[in-house]
Amino acid sequence: MHHAWLITGPKGVGKATLAWRAARFLLTRPPEGDGGLFGAPPKAESLDVPPDAPVARRIAAMSEPGLMAIRRPWDTDKKRFKTQITVDEVRRLNGFFGLSAAEGGHRVVIIDSVDEMNTAAANALLKLLEEPPKHAILFLVSHRPARLLPTIRSRCRELRLGSLAPEDLASALSQAGRSDETGQELAELSGGSVGEALRLAELDGAGLYASLIALFATAPSMDRQAAAKLVEKVAQRGAEDRFDLICVLIDIALTRLALTGAGQMPAVQAATEEHAVLARLAPDLSRAKAWAELKSDLNDRISHGRAVNVDPATLLLDVFLKFNDTAGQP
Repeated sequence: MHHAWLITGPKGVGKATLAWRAARFLLTRPPEGDGGLFGAPPKAESLDVPPDAPVARRIAAMSEPGLMAIRRPWDTDKKRFKTQITVDEVRRLNGFFGLSAAEGGHRVVIIDSVDEMNTAAANALLKLLEEPPKHAILFLVSHRPARLLPTIRSRCRELRLGSLAPEDLASALSQAGRSDETGQELAELSGGSVGEALRLAELDGAGLYASLIALFATAPSMDRQAAAKLVEKVAQRGAEDRFDLICVLIDIALTRLALTGAGQMPAVQAATEEHAVLARLAPDLSRAKAWAELKSDLNDRISHGRAVNVDPATLLLDVFLKFNDTAGQP
């Protein structure tokens, strides 16, 4: 088995979950070629480990000596997680691998996510990947593998996870206790990501998107009263999560408009009458280009506005005005 695995795919599809399941499984079995006193264990048919197994209990209690998780550290001064994984976190692995593996077994590391490492941390990790300790297995979770150092990617086997199909998403949501939120709208808006679907369900994302499409249906003579009402709902003090979500939903709507203009209208509606709105606002390739350019421009505007603490309501109204202007272009 290769010593380093780069687990990639969209956010929320289960990359970290898979890494933890694989780690738990590996820690119950001897390394390859080391069957121990009683020979190799029987071939496994899945990664399942009984929940009452000693390894499973230790991992649940975060006390398993053969496993280390590397994540963004907690900033005790600012009372929040740091924005990056620092080199000090990666250097902890030297002590971890310096200890004798329990019963001569695997040493497993999960880095979640490797995208969040700063440059010094990435270089420190690279040294470990180049000269891995015996019986070491590293799982690197990545949402954006293209941004990683090419030397890190080249030393890993990549395992790509795709978006979940609607029926699989519905099953995952049901297991998470959200069996009432299994509609096609949720599957469309989440892009097959369970994590994103749960966030949408929690914040009424499907309802917000429906309100957004109803507002866009009034462009290029946008209903100012409806716009103000929507802004009030998502941009008031204490509604930061909803504001974050509306920005994501605007980006989704613009993407779907650009695709429609390019002749690739989404097969499933994410809101009532969405197909009609998309077809009217993006009838051809020239309109597809206009919506794609607006998507890029608005992403920059929103990022800059948030960086300099522009009032969310003002920022969102500006976004709606830009949308209205683009809808009115010939």
